[in-house]
Amino acid sequence: MPRIGITGHSNLAEDATPLVARGIKNALVGQQPDDIVGVTCLARGADQVFARVVHELGGALEVVLPAAAYRERKVKPDNLAEFDELLAKATSVTTMPFDEPNRAAYMAASEHVLDTVDSMIAVWDGDPSGGHGGTADVVEAARERGIPVAVVWPVGASRR
Repeated sequence: MPRIGITGHSNLAEDATPLVARGIKNALVGQQPDDIVGVTCLARGADQVFARVVHELGGALEVVLPAAAYRERKVKPDNLAEFDELLAKATSVTTMPFDEPNRAAYMAASEHVLDTVDSMIAVWDGDPSGGHGGTADVVEAARERGIPVAVVWPVGASRR
């Protein structure tokens, strides 16, 4: 069973979501959809788009939460329903040993994802990270480990 992780921008523009979903589906071409295990931190944006695509294709979801208080502190009210719906579909949930979500917790969660996957999809515009633990940092860490990374940034995609 291929284990595929996700990293990507959380601040996708609304009109970028269908473009990114299509890009993720294209990146998964050649995989048996119902054999895929998608590993995600379930952040808003790229992670949730990936989780939805994996679930729609019949794959399994594993969630890695950066901190015990992640849902309460970082999931915005307008995203709670989607977060909770996707979290309920997870076959497993791992919570990193941090009380509060912060840059160290995000990078630790991403490192845990990297420890458990065969490849990564990065929904990434190619820009440097805005802080430790951002998309560019995770892409760099994956490449340093020799984990294949498929970069998805469709024409027309943008960030808020």
